[in-house]
Amino acid sequence: MPVPQRLEERLDKILGNIHKTATKAGRNPKEITLVAITKELPKEIWGIALNANITTLGESKIQETQKKVDKFINRNKIKLHLIGHLQSNKAQKATKLFDVIQTVDSINLAKKINRICETSGITQNIYIQVNVGKDPKKYGFLPENTITSTREITKMKNINLCGIMTIPAAGLAKKELHETYKQARKTRDKIYLKVNKNCKYISMGMSEDYEIAIMEGATHIRIGTALFGARPK
Repeated sequence: MPVPQRLEERLDKILGNIHKTATKAGRNPKEITLVAITKELPKEIWGIALNANITTLGESKIQETQKKVDKFINRNKIKLHLIGHLQSNKAQKATKLFDVIQTVDSINLAKKINRICETSGITQNIYIQVNVGKDPKKYGFLPENTITSTREITKMKNINLCGIMTIPAAGLAKKELHETYKQARKTRDKIYLKVNKNCKYISMGMSEDYEIAIMEGATHIRIGTALFGARPK
């Protein structure tokens, strides 16, 4: 379990790096949201994070998230992002648990979420997952298909497409990471200009490379290990 004092020290360091990197890139640091990745950490972690004024949290599994929600009394004080792969048969639970689903990786999944939300009378905020590097091990829309796909998604009345997310291939060199994230930004720009002005956000960058992601335009960075330390084995 992360020690609160150590968490605050790590948070201060990360926020300092965000400010420095954003300023260097000519960006406003306030445009960048830290999504604290609390997956695989004990249920008490949400309360510890909230006490450190961390209010945007990321989880990757439905069952684990449900257990944390059941024990957490301040759900209205946090924003929950799903950052893990979503199976179609768990879409209904996801719409009940998450403020934002970052990993919509197919038209069929978007349609399923839209139907569920239409029945429930709600609107779900989503990002589409884009497989920028065309990595066969990753989920997501291919960049060249995003315009056609987002046009279809934008017509779905119970979905709000508000961004894209990407996960780079493992082991990329620094130069390759810059290029991957630059291509993600260009993809978001095309969607924003040609399809949907609500599609403003780019979720990319993790503990090892979030500064590169900020340089290339990330609005949401997903930080786990750098904030909470190594996860329990």
